[in-house]
Formats: sequence, C-alpha cells, structure tokens
Amino acid sequence: MRILVVEDDRRLASLLRRGLTGEGFAVDLAYEGPRGLELAMENAYDAAVVDVMLPGLNGFRLCARLREADVWTPVLMLTAKDGEYDEAEGLDTGADDYVTKPFSFVALTARLRALIRRGQRERPAAFEVGDLHIDPAARRCRRGEAVLALTAREFSVLEYLARRRGEVVAKTEVLEHVWDNDFDGDINIVEVYISALRRKIDTPFGVHTIQTVRGCGYRLDAGPASA
Repeated sequence: MRILVVEDDRRLASLLRRGLTGEGFAVDLAYEGPRGLELAMENAYDAAVVDVMLPGLNGFRLCARLREADVWTPVLMLTAKDGEYDEAEGLDTGADDYVTKPFSFVALTARLRALIRRGQRERPAAFEVGDLHIDPAARRCRRGEAVLALTAREFSVLEYLARRRGEVVAKTEVLEHVWDNDFDGDINIVEVYISALRRKIDTPFGVHTIQTVRGCGYRLDAGPASA
C-alpha cells in the first residue's frame, strides 16, 4: 500500500514515515502544500495523511483542489486544533477522516487502514436542471459554458433545491437544511438568498429556473424563458 504524507514538521513527518514503513506501507513525503498537491495529482496513492497547517497551500485547500480535479484518494487530515469547526471544514472540503494532534500512532494507523479498506469513494452526483449544471463535489455551478460565481451559502441553498428539483420546497425546509440550529434570525433571509441566486443564475440568461409557488415555497425546474 502506497501512502502520501504531507506534513511540514520534518521530525513528525520522519516519525510517521518510519512508523508506517514498519507497518508495511510505502511512504512518500512532502513538506509543503504545493508539493503535496503535485504528488497526489501525479501518483495513485491508497491514502494520504495531510496536515492542516501547511506552507504554500493549507490542507483544506489541498484537499479541495484534489476533489475539484476528480482525485478521490482517501484523505486523513491532521489538525492541531481540537475544534468542531476545524473538523467540519476538513470534511466539507473533501477529507474522509481526521485525527487531532497529539495523536496515538496506533489510532492513526487503525483509521488509515479503515480508509484503505473502504477504498476511494465515488464522486458525488452532479445535478442538471436544463442547462444549469450544479457540481456539489467541486462546489461549482455553470449555466451552459458560463461559470457562475456563488457564495458558499448561495451554493448551499441552490444545492438543496437541486436535490429536491421538481418539488415544492418550503422556506422552513431551506432554513433547516442550510442554516444551523443556532440561527434565530428572520426566516425571510431565505428570500434574500433566493433573490441573489436569481440575479446570478436566471436573470442574465433570460430564464426562470427558481420558481416561486405562492404560499408554499420554491421549486427548481427547467422552466420556460422569462418574458
């Protein structure tokens, strides 16, 4: 089994290489984010161990770049922070698991073997609504050949509607699935994001993909062109 370790702490990287080699893995090392990305793009690894805090390109961005390039090597993220937001960001950008420093080498090896047993996950399905293409894995959206620049929240609202395409989705459902439980603001925030999305994905192209169903909510559908 061939493993990539991307870690800027050379002492820790050396210890990981020695330990993993002792467990029967072949290990390649990179000490900077760009070099780790280059190796991961060029070689077929069974898994990668990636530190979050890397020079040149942090672990989150490295992982996101791999997924954008359709490289689905299982990634185990190393983080010095013991916080849910750090872990959540790692998983949101495509990591498969994480270990918080300081960690037990036995536990790290067990998690690594579990990732390898599961193998590379399949790329999440993209959605097509007419000529609107929504790619959750790469967090990209385009209308025909035109790439659309959406904020993270706008993309999340659009993705949720895409997963329910053709259905009427209530404002409360959008709020529950896109905002967290601590949100106590006005439910009309959903309307604000719907309006912003329409200005980006519909109006410039003379189409009406996000439809309002009065008294009920919204529906994403490849509807007729706007008048």
